[in-house]
Amino acid sequence: MVNVVTEIIINRSQEKVAQYAANPDHAPDWYVNIKSAEWQTEKELQKGSKIAFIAEFLGRRLEYVYEITDFIPGQKLVMKTADGPFPMETTYTWTPVDGDQTRMTLQNKGVPSGFSKIFVPFMSLMMKRANKKDLIKIKEILEKQKA
Repeated sequence: MVNVVTEIIINRSQEKVAQYAANPDHAPDWYVNIKSAEWQTEKELQKGSKIAFIAEFLGRRLEYVYEITDFIPGQKLVMKTADGPFPMETTYTWTPVDGDQTRMTLQNKGVPSGFSKIFVPFMSLMMKRANKKDLIKIKEILEKQKA
């Protein structure tokens, strides 16, 4: 099982950070590996929404559909994919820290099947590295925006 948790403090309000991060249209801007995000359902994020992503990870092109399984606006977003060789659950949480600071936590967990099981330790390390880059990027984007 892979279970990677990464977090960062962003100097923006919880509302602003959550609003930006929860919008799949922004994913290609701050996720290093995501190349595109396409809505499969109506464009209002809610439980049951589906978004198709195209990503590149470890030199491979990955296409998968995430379904929103839990969404508490401004606090938490959980999405899951069941297809492909590596079913994944991604959770974002946003908590206020101090004044206009927000702790954003990004968690990816899943159980690779078949051949990819032997790569779990390597994949965990690579995912942690990618997630750190992603959180640094979203921090830069949001902190450059006018308040």
